[in-house]
Amino acid sequence: MTAPLARQHLIDPEICIRCNTCEESCPIDAISHDTRNYVVDFATCNGCNACLPPCSTGAIDNWRNVRPAEAYSITDQFGWDALPAQRGLVVEGAGLPEEVERLTALASAGQGGHSPAPHSAATPSVNLYSLANPAIATISGNFRLTADGASSDIRHIVLDFGTTRFPVLEGQSIGIIPPGHDASGRPHFLRLYSVASPRDGERPSYNNLALTVKRVDIGHDGQAVAGVCSNYLCDLNKGDTVRVTGPYGKNFLMPNHAGASLLMICTGTGSAPMRAMTEYRRRRMALREGGRLMLFFGARAPTELPYFGPLMKLPPDFIDINLAFSRLPGEPKHYVQDLIRRRADDVLALLQETDAYVYVCGLKGMEDGVFQAFRDICRAHGSDWEQLRASLLVAGRLHVETY
Repeated sequence: MTAPLARQHLIDPEICIRCNTCEESCPIDAISHDTRNYVVDFATCNGCNACLPPCSTGAIDNWRNVRPAEAYSITDQFGWDALPAQRGLVVEGAGLPEEVERLTALASAGQGGHSPAPHSAATPSVNLYSLANPAIATISGNFRLTADGASSDIRHIVLDFGTTRFPVLEGQSIGIIPPGHDASGRPHFLRLYSVASPRDGERPSYNNLALTVKRVDIGHDGQAVAGVCSNYLCDLNKGDTVRVTGPYGKNFLMPNHAGASLLMICTGTGSAPMRAMTEYRRRRMALREGGRLMLFFGARAPTELPYFGPLMKLPPDFIDINLAFSRLPGEPKHYVQDLIRRRADDVLALLQETDAYVYVCGLKGMEDGVFQAFRDICRAHGSDWEQLRASLLVAGRLHVETY
């Protein structure tokens, strides 16, 4: 049997400024230093994350998945000039389930080419658990986000992994294996869901994560249909277990360097990665290390917009929120692209800012409208969207996942 994975906490020697705040804030003396590096003792560290908030550079927020017997020693770490790459556990697309490769390729097709992760993104763990060897998670919460009378039943579902290591980053997704078989007698395909919680969990420092799931009861043709996996998840009760694969995704990740801005555009459950990124920044708000956050969020009405209540509680100096509602009685339809045009000057400034990163997630139909709005804004200001998009892709600053 393969030895279980452990999550090893490491400090990046390339960006650490040796300020000693991590060592001072560690309650169990797991961090020490010599004249060269600050290091974390794997045998002592319990992953409490008390050292993360004081770090001004993000050097402290680095992790590797290791077999316990192969963990990096203090001696190893004292000799580093740079962090080592993930050892044999990050799979760069090879060996992914065929359905995962198909869905992820389809989701990112609209961005117009390959876009690498932001240069400061943390190293993701990919494909740790498979169809043949899934992780087992327990439902610790299943909360309806939309109003009881709303036409959309959207849920915030919390999965607890217990002692099973399942590290994720904001922007990654996981696979859910629904039970049963299809009409042909074959096991149901796994479904992908974006993670809606930050890297330290829905409940900080606990081994859990959250999903944003919409119950599918109407097909693309407008006919009644019961979505296999969405209904399965939405009907789960606290204490039920679910089989999970992944995590997946190594590009749709957020930057971690100070001053980086995020332009986030989403509809419906496409809010999941935006919620994860926003929550990660919110938990570190006191550090004042982040750049600007600007969100365009579309739904039919406020009662059908996931996380509407929590969004309204965020301070405007932390995030610039723009909500587009398409089905308000007595009012014209507004879509995210309409609000993007309304905020043209601010949007263009972010598109042209070298430290700003663009994320688009939601229904496939939103792509053309969003990119046409970008095109119109650029044209009106003497710029060319196609040239700008090419430069955004090369720099890892444009990321699209639509379905």
